[in-house]
Amino acid sequence: MTTIVADALGPDTPRRIGVAVSGGGDSTALLHALIGAGFAVEAVTVDHGLRPESLTEAEDVGRACAALSVPHTILCWPGTEAAGNLMDAARRARLRLIGAWARRRGIDTVALGHTADDQAETFLMRLSREAGLEGLSGIRARFRAEGVLWVRPMLTVPRAALRDWLRARDIGWVDDPSNENDRFARVRARKALRALRPAGVTAERIGAVVGHLAAANAALDRLLGQWVAAHVTETGGELQVPEGDFAALDPELRRRFVLDALIWIAGTDYGPRGAKLAAFLAAPRDATLHGCRIRFARGRMVLSREARAVAGLVAARDAVWDGWRITGPVPEGARIAALGAGGLAQCPDWRATGISRAGLLASPAVWMGETLLAAPLAGVGTGFVARNLRGSFADRGFSR
Repeated sequence: MTTIVADALGPDTPRRIGVAVSGGGDSTALLHALIGAGFAVEAVTVDHGLRPESLTEAEDVGRACAALSVPHTILCWPGTEAAGNLMDAARRARLRLIGAWARRRGIDTVALGHTADDQAETFLMRLSREAGLEGLSGIRARFRAEGVLWVRPMLTVPRAALRDWLRARDIGWVDDPSNENDRFARVRARKALRALRPAGVTAERIGAVVGHLAAANAALDRLLGQWVAAHVTETGGELQVPEGDFAALDPELRRRFVLDALIWIAGTDYGPRGAKLAAFLAAPRDATLHGCRIRFARGRMVLSREARAVAGLVAARDAVWDGWRITGPVPEGARIAALGAGGLAQCPDWRATGISRAGLLASPAVWMGETLLAAPLAGVGTGFVARNLRGSFADRGFSR
């Protein structure tokens, strides 16, 4: 197991690495494999508070880490307050909390203990939702989010093999009873996978199929990336493309472009509902979709943030606002909010920026009460800089 993990991470992975440890078999095996591979490990556990014994289990992880001389931190998230899809809310909370922890600790890479079974279960779950090629391409082996590189070095390893490896070393783990609760879609997929095993449909074979699909998906992503580099202009968080070039694009690549553009502009993990996106693509026209505006004017298609989506969003002077951070001489007591029509009226040279009026209305500005101090994207405010923390659209890659 140590060799598998080391080979999956490769020689370029920093020797100091974070690892998310729940106390279950998968993450416990990952912790020990990383140590065996010679990494300087720091562990973190998120206590969701969903079961009375969860804090005790997190503290048990801490004691096990102490015995291994591994620094350990417990992060708390009140999962009982979550609304909607609990599993999705928990996943987002883990990424947010662990990402912040890693940044505080100066850790660039965090390892997650997902296995071949997780890959197969995810495939079945997405299959039941009629997912397309992107969804059926499976869990990514690595991705960047919350300012951290997340890696999954055990995606090819069956869960049963990890438990055998732990038993052989007399290493214990905790089984979460929610893993048998049919309320959760993943548990239902797990049981379906067991039922399929006699027919030869195993986690390993599904993993091989996922690999084939992922290769095809990556090829389409490369084609889209080349098209974006040749035809799309990015200015101040806004994207512009000639209408003719967009219309000539292959329909599947056209769908991918709009979906990726909306996700990037809105700063979300997911795009709009498939039906809404399909309706737009069937008859492209001016539209408001997913907190973004799409307009066709002067032979160009322009995609920008929707002003109404950020109209009530306010951040402290040193905080992130809708994915933007403003640096410069921001005084105490100032706030970051949308520029809006009133602010844009105070920016006489905004047309020279190359950003549309709609895009600038939703851009970040520095306010002191009702007084506009700076609107960096609109060319107002000496010494102020607005940085898009989502990075460049062309550089982000197109595989989710």
